Amino acid sequence: MPTTRAKLAELDPVWSQIIEEGHVAIGQEPLLGGLIHSSVLHHGTIEAALAYRTSLKLASGEMSEQMLREICDEAYSEDPELAAAARADIVAVYDRDPACHRFLQPLLFFKGFQALQSYRVANWLWRVGRRDLSYFFQMRCSEAFGVDIHPAARIGRGIMIDHAHSIVIGETAVVGDNVSMLHSVTLGGTGKEEEDRHPKIGDGVLIGAGAKVLGNIHIGHCSRIAAGSVVLDAIPACKTVAGVPARIVGEAGCDQPSMTMDQILRSGA
Repeated sequence: MPTTRAKLAELDPVWSQIIEEGHVAIGQEPLLGGLIHSSVLHHGTIEAALAYRTSLKLASGEMSEQMLREICDEAYSEDPELAAAARADIVAVYDRDPACHRFLQPLLFFKGFQALQSYRVANWLWRVGRRDLSYFFQMRCSEAFGVDIHPAARIGRGIMIDHAHSIVIGETAVVGDNVSMLHSVTLGGTGKEEEDRHPKIGDGVLIGAGAKVLGNIHIGHCSRIAAGSVVLDAIPACKTVAGVPARIVGEAGCDQPSMTMDQILRSGA
């Protein structure tokens, strides 16, 4: 008879794939056996594995791994959307990052994915009114990963943050589903204004390395922002923008720029 853990894996294909890949990885590199057992094979669900991995990465002398683990376990128990979003994020990384060959890799090795899951727990804390604790998660995420996402920001599913160094996402920013961004992206404000002051990124947008999107502006769905651009004005859907300040230089060139990850500017596209 299949065990309870096996039955759960059958109902969760992403987690089932991660478990299978974990066994394969140990066979190929036995020295990683301890890491993979503690991070993956020891756990019965993806929620438990995510809570373990997040608490391990964010633990410090100020707050123990055990305390953080209890907070993360509570978050995943109270809000199933957190793990659902994490599954979509894993698939997004696997589909879009040519350096990702297994579902296992984001969970174990990719700080963009790990930072995003830390943000998701912080966002849950923010939404249930535990603001100071959410700020602690933000601080530790910034210190551990070099990724600074305000816990009040709203970020959808299927997000891929490639390399993920020096990402900054402000308090009132909104990021839609299936967005891809590279390192050194800033979704920031333009000064000391309060209230709604950060960008709103539509679904399927691709944001190139080093791009800065500033102010309460809307970036239309399935648009492309070229690397190094500074975007100060709203962008219609399905356009490509480039430059400082950014200007429309053509159409997006495809239906889903965030999926194709094509960042080459071509004439008329």
